[in-house]
Amino acid sequence: MNDLFGPKSSPKSAPKPASRRAGKPSLASGAEPGPDAYGAHDIEVLEGLEPVRRRPGMYIGGTDEGAYHHLAAEILDNAMDEAVAGHASTIEMRLEDAHTLMVRDNGRGIPIDPHPKFPDRSALEVILTTLHAGGKFSGKAYDTSGGLHGVGSSVVNALSSKLEVEIARDRVLWRQDYARGIPLGPLTQLGNAPNRRGTMIRFSPDPEIFGPLAFSPARLYRLCCSKAALFRGVQIRWSVEPSLLKAGDETPPETLIHFPNGLADSLNAELPADASLLAPVWSGDADLPQAADGRTGGRVEWALAFRETGQASLESFCNTIPTPQGGTHETGFRAALVKGFRAWGDHRKNKRAAAITAEDILGATSAKLSVFVRDPQFQGQTKEKLTSQEAARLVEGALRDRVDHWLGGNPVQADNLLAFFIERAEERLRRRDQRDAPRKSATNKRCLPGKLTDCTRSNVAETEIFLVEGDSAGGSARQARDRETQAVLPLKGKILNVASASVDKMRANQELRDLIEALGCGVGRDADMSRLRYGRVIIMTDADVDGAHIATLLMTFFYRELPELITRGHLYLARPPLYRIVQGSKTVYAMDDRDRDRAIKREFKAGAKVEVSRFKGLGEMPVSDLKRTTMDPARRTLLKVISLPEDRLATSDRVESLMGRKPELRFQFIQDHARSVELLDV
Repeated sequence: MNDLFGPKSSPKSAPKPASRRAGKPSLASGAEPGPDAYGAHDIEVLEGLEPVRRRPGMYIGGTDEGAYHHLAAEILDNAMDEAVAGHASTIEMRLEDAHTLMVRDNGRGIPIDPHPKFPDRSALEVILTTLHAGGKFSGKAYDTSGGLHGVGSSVVNALSSKLEVEIARDRVLWRQDYARGIPLGPLTQLGNAPNRRGTMIRFSPDPEIFGPLAFSPARLYRLCCSKAALFRGVQIRWSVEPSLLKAGDETPPETLIHFPNGLADSLNAELPADASLLAPVWSGDADLPQAADGRTGGRVEWALAFRETGQASLESFCNTIPTPQGGTHETGFRAALVKGFRAWGDHRKNKRAAAITAEDILGATSAKLSVFVRDPQFQGQTKEKLTSQEAARLVEGALRDRVDHWLGGNPVQADNLLAFFIERAEERLRRRDQRDAPRKSATNKRCLPGKLTDCTRSNVAETEIFLVEGDSAGGSARQARDRETQAVLPLKGKILNVASASVDKMRANQELRDLIEALGCGVGRDADMSRLRYGRVIIMTDADVDGAHIATLLMTFFYRELPELITRGHLYLARPPLYRIVQGSKTVYAMDDRDRDRAIKREFKAGAKVEVSRFKGLGEMPVSDLKRTTMDPARRTLLKVISLPEDRLATSDRVESLMGRKPELRFQFIQDHARSVELLDV
């Protein structure tokens, strides 16, 4: 409190109040102010750019590496404002040494004529030496701009040990030099410049403020790429002194940065080559409503990649300024997406779409959003968060119709995305319910499903579990198994089709609950493969149509709820035979009718009398035959279930069409492939 209101005084030492007739307080004749005196001489008035040098954190957020590079962003933003306003098409940035950066544009050039309020100084000098001086307050020079407060250029000037500025206007070149915000001389005419226009600024951040910090070529290059993507009409010529690039640095020493398709090009360039997308990148732009005075209301541009896997991200900008903390434009963006997908769900009569939230959509999305609005309001001078309330309404209004149009024009992709987001929503709700449910004590003994017959070996890599259909098959498998390494879990009939069932139904299904508990690693986002209790999970069903159906349902469950079981190579299909062929002491097994006929011709003499038995199912198969053909690792055949990364989108589409909630997709598949069926084994 002393810092705010001065030192406290005891009643005995309190000075007598000054006489009202004196007009101002005064000291007694010959008295000297005491060491604790607090008077007018203690009040400092910082003039010009001195406040910036005293408290740089108030203007650029600090004196760290981020603030150091923020100076470069301020100068580049001014050049970008000229480009967005339609007055510049090319910007050049060159890192000349570790501490010197040059930025040049071919715009109109900062005005150099005398300022009306300060006739003894040029407008250029006023801009570079006076806080809150600039051409972006009235909106006459720029409809939209990144600079708002008129402090960007002057702050850079104040915090630079040296700054040089050259202005080419009306075919004449002018120059002025500064040091720590102070002009080193007057604005000087250098001569004619018939082929040049615009502004060039070269500056070096002051080591008195920033210490030994230096510019990072990679960081500046990323800044240029980001800015170029935000306005497709601009080209940025980047160059850096080659000696500043370190070994292994992928930053090019010189290049032309240009994104003809704006954010879409930028997003595609950043996506990994093996990114698994649920739909092609969707991008677009739209004008915002005009203001009452007829001036443009701005523009919004976006690019989205809906990702099945990978890190989600949302990168947003306002008037080319990055907004890492988001803001109201992101709020409008989220609202448009959520309302759009919920409306599509209503159109498809899918009531579960009402559960979708922005978290479900953006949690599986890599997106870029750029808005240009008039008179934006930011949180702080560093502009990391947009707070303009109208931005949410404008962005949502501009995007809402585009979302509906895009979904309606791509119904198959829209349905797949809707199903994917519904699954994410239901999984989120399931996790919430699990968090709210009472937890078992860690000291409680783990309870395994009642039908599970476990193995005894503790080394997970050496164990396997057989998933069999029915108690009868389970009984045979228990007798045929290796008790040390093989576990058996019987499942009752056809399990639930998780691709067309709700999360509530899956949670209530006893067979799936037993399966999840037996594996021990959880499902969905809660899955932890380090807790998997078996090295191989083997689906062992009858060698008939019903068995194939059950195996398909199980593979669908693992693909949807525990995909890592497949990608890490833990899931297999057993291949029990359908036929046993015997002649004397010779026994041969066949997988199907064709294999039976081939085996008879290949293994037995022509005309020989053979005995052919068809197994009705695993439960009726003799234990010795089941062990020999299907469960003995030395003689059995297993098929590994795999999912190729390059075919993930096709696999997802196929699972959705054959196992999903849309029967018309299955009907269409049957119609398309009916002619390819040559033989049905009955």
